[in-house]
Amino acid sequence: MMAQTETKRYTAEEYLELEVASETRNEYRDGEIVPMTGGTPNHNDIAGNLYILLKSALKGKDHRIFYADQRLWIPGASLYTYPDVMVLPKPLELQAGRKDTVMNPCFIAEVLSKSTRSYDRSDKFAAYRTISSFQEYLLIDQDKIHVEHHVKVAENQWLFSEYNDPEFNLSLRTLDLQVQIADLYENIEFSES
Repeated sequence: MMAQTETKRYTAEEYLELEVASETRNEYRDGEIVPMTGGTPNHNDIAGNLYILLKSALKGKDHRIFYADQRLWIPGASLYTYPDVMVLPKPLELQAGRKDTVMNPCFIAEVLSKSTRSYDRSDKFAAYRTISSFQEYLLIDQDKIHVEHHVKVAENQWLFSEYNDPEFNLSLRTLDLQVQIADLYENIEFSES
């Protein structure tokens, strides 16, 4: 008979204490600490391209744009995570007692990798939907031109669209701007495998 090993459970406070001292980023999923994998050049370029497009388009507007290293707390899902790109309206809503953790994104984008795509589409998206300010979700594939777009149209109702045409102009409704799919993939080289 094999002995079962029990996964250590952490409180949110223990996680935050460990995370502040950590050299790598980790997610906190309802008591479990999960290391976040490193990104590929395509992953980083795509997230960076979107960040630059948003930063430029929203200059002077009442929004803050964050890229990769900004921690988000989702109390309804007991989840701390680091979205690839997120936009928050001003003023920022910070977690009580913290200056490094935000809570009120209206737009989130994740760049899909083979190891995270299922999680980003399912459990993570479900957690994001518990955020009252959250209105729009973009999933960008790093291995081919493919973008999945979710927009909240009513309470508990989301509109899903997907795009494979690099010339298509994607309408980000929450931010009132257009982004050409090709601009997300600028300088990206897809592997043949």
